[in-house]
Amino acid sequence: MSGRTLQIQATKPQAEFLTLKAKYRLFCAGFGSGKSETMASAALIDASQSASILVGLYAPTFDLVRLITAPRIQLKLAEHGVVHRYNKNDNAIYTSSPGFGDFIMRTLDNPERIVGYETYTAHADELDTLKTEHARKAWNQIIARNRQRPKGLTEPFNQASAYTTPEGFKFCHDRWVANRGPSYALVQASTYSNPYLPKDYIESLRESYPAELIDAYIEGKFVNLTTGTVYSAYDRERCRSHETIKQGEPLFIGQDFNVGAMASTIYVRRPNGWHAVDQLTGIYDTPSLITTIDDRYVGHQITIYPDASGKSRKTVNASTSDIALLQQAGYRVKAPNANPPVKDRIMAVNGALSRGDLWVNDRKCPDVAACLEQQAYDKNGEPDKQGGFDHQNDATGYMPAFEMPIRKPVASVGPIRFM
Repeated sequence: MSGRTLQIQATKPQAEFLTLKAKYRLFCAGFGSGKSETMASAALIDASQSASILVGLYAPTFDLVRLITAPRIQLKLAEHGVVHRYNKNDNAIYTSSPGFGDFIMRTLDNPERIVGYETYTAHADELDTLKTEHARKAWNQIIARNRQRPKGLTEPFNQASAYTTPEGFKFCHDRWVANRGPSYALVQASTYSNPYLPKDYIESLRESYPAELIDAYIEGKFVNLTTGTVYSAYDRERCRSHETIKQGEPLFIGQDFNVGAMASTIYVRRPNGWHAVDQLTGIYDTPSLITTIDDRYVGHQITIYPDASGKSRKTVNASTSDIALLQQAGYRVKAPNANPPVKDRIMAVNGALSRGDLWVNDRKCPDVAACLEQQAYDKNGEPDKQGGFDHQNDATGYMPAFEMPIRKPVASVGPIRFM
């Protein structure tokens, strides 16, 4: 040991996890329970044991490594007075304080690249956001590299840890619950375990997320998120709208691009929310779509929420992208630089339906209603694309994902001391 004593802020489940002696640990946590802080604290404790230690840190994407993982580790080191420098070329943090090791950071998006080095301990963040087999391969690569024997340790113990908000019965449930071996152990942390959250934090989560996600995202429990239909919050009777298009009012169109199978969901705004009041289906390409909109909705200001990939996609053999064509037609276009994750778009739709912010006139929009009712999950836990319900649902979802996205409240852990 280096002889340095670290004073770590920790809630009860965090302290339980940090003292857990299992070789393979999982911190399965609800929002606001300090998952990322737990990972940073655990990595710091590991590095404090010897100057020759290399700690591995893993995040799903490069952006997460640069924007979250690296800054958080640097902040923890600074808090404890550990001199260090961040080498962006190596994607590593090197320390120069006596008795402290270094940190190497890698992404989980390409497990085949987790090669060429050895770590003493490893920490994988948001492991369950990956598809099951992808996560399994990444985890196996991580533990295969986790074999360093640092100098100065009389009883070295290679330990690997994962941190995640549960995303259904995916890899973490399979490895740490359903098929748990003797070397695997987990700690589940509820959002309620953090007594220093803002008073309205949990209530804001309950207002934002569909009911089926509350146990996962507040209690940190594994629940089946892929049972039945994708848009489980849609009920034809409860969500029924009788609104129709009024002369000259603004129209808002969710647009999915597919050659020969363009899909559009047309919305209007009312005091009680957004109402789907018309649909377009089976249009061949973007020029044909523009002609149809101009003929059908003459006198209306048009705002379109398209598939963001339309910035580069062309549904016809032309030099102009689909979104550029919409802009040239005089429509207002609202599109992010990239589409949000599919699960975020699904949550935005389900959340809006649950809150009463999204309504469907099923007489005017029969395909919108039918697709919301019938799209199911496939065997891999992804929205099924074989049943023919995906294009219209994609079109329906782009507007809620842009205007009513699920935004996780920000929280921090208070000063509970752990030595």
